[in-house]
Amino acid sequence: MCDASDFAIGAVLGQRHEKHFRPIHYASKTMNEAESHYTTTEKEMLDVMYAFEKFRSYLILNKSIVYTVHSALKYLFAKKDSKARLLRWVLLLQEFKFKVIDTKGAENLAADHLSRLENPYENVLDPKEINEPFPLERLNMVTFRGDTSTPWFADYANYHAGNFIVKGMPSQQKNKFFKDVKHYFWDDPYLFKICTDQVIRRCVAGQEAFDILTACHSGPTEGHYGANYTAKKVFDSRFYWPTIYRDAHDLVTRCDTCQRQGKILQRDEMPQNSIQVCEIVDVWGIDFMGPFPSLRGNKYILVAVDYLSKWVEAKALPTNDARVVCKFLKSLFARFGSPRAIISDRGTHFCNDQFVNIMLEYGVTHRLSITYHPQTSEKLEVSNRGLKRILKRTVGENRTSWSDKLDDALWAFRTAYKTPIRCTPYKLMYGKACHYRLSI
Repeated sequence: MCDASDFAIGAVLGQRHEKHFRPIHYASKTMNEAESHYTTTEKEMLDVMYAFEKFRSYLILNKSIVYTVHSALKYLFAKKDSKARLLRWVLLLQEFKFKVIDTKGAENLAADHLSRLENPYENVLDPKEINEPFPLERLNMVTFRGDTSTPWFADYANYHAGNFIVKGMPSQQKNKFFKDVKHYFWDDPYLFKICTDQVIRRCVAGQEAFDILTACHSGPTEGHYGANYTAKKVFDSRFYWPTIYRDAHDLVTRCDTCQRQGKILQRDEMPQNSIQVCEIVDVWGIDFMGPFPSLRGNKYILVAVDYLSKWVEAKALPTNDARVVCKFLKSLFARFGSPRAIISDRGTHFCNDQFVNIMLEYGVTHRLSITYHPQTSEKLEVSNRGLKRILKRTVGENRTSWSDKLDDALWAFRTAYKTPIRCTPYKLMYGKACHYRLSI
């Protein structure tokens, strides 16, 4: 817990035990004349620096939480245009694993009290200044967390490649080692693991793991999905390391494109009504998206979604009239066969004689959604929103390259894990995972 006043800083080191905070050590220090003229953010950051330097032996190599009453510190570590002093402190704190939580002043009383204790004799009795220089030997410590010289699977690889076992392991650790090593095998020059789903995946570590994760999140056909979907794309690519989900979450929180788009609000959600479907491609939902900025004459996207497999078909079109709809449906029926029903809204491009003749010719039932109730075709609305989100994060600044990115957005959507079907639309449609080479 950290807090700073106009003339002093205070910190409390503690540990949570059974949901209760147990204090271990208290510390406070009076600021010198130069430090007392810092801004509020700099004073609070100075307090954090003092706490980590004071309790360094407790906090190094351990995860910790910093409670502060200054909410700006939460966003300071992702800010790239701060003052030089703040940037230097941020770099010095890179060697610690911690997160900042903003608390109310009433919940941070101990640190607040310590920050108001002024000791005029402190500089005489304890002349040691707060250590805030930036030694050159710490420059190389600002690296990716997984980038270490020894990979996490080194013991497993040594055992299978050379029958080598680390000496001095306790019996309990040795039993766990032999229990886990059975799931690995060595095929020079790589180590592979047989995962719980009986799929063999290659073990990776360090910069290679970071490059794979980046390619699965922000590659041209990946769509900037969230942490869980990005991790599942790594699994589909047949790679493995123990901290995939944690690293994916850290990557998404650092992705500038994702953070600029914000999150889906509660008002964007809609009730999920179950529709009885017997087989794949039995029921399709169809709708238009647009208009978008014109590119090669295209202004609209016609989207069709299979309600069972969530497979999406989309095409960029210059207009949104009945002629292009009928042409699109004929190509759809030629690929997947005639469905039982097609669900659409009550737009004139779907409610016309030409559309009715196509439905009669192929023996398809046309169902209309209820006006002002988009939840009757919620799967189509959710797919539309997903495609728009992917296009927003992948097109250029002028937003005119959306037509060129549509195929990549479809690939990203089809190969993304869907919770209701517990697999990807690609796997449900073709019976296997989509194998693609990652450009790393």
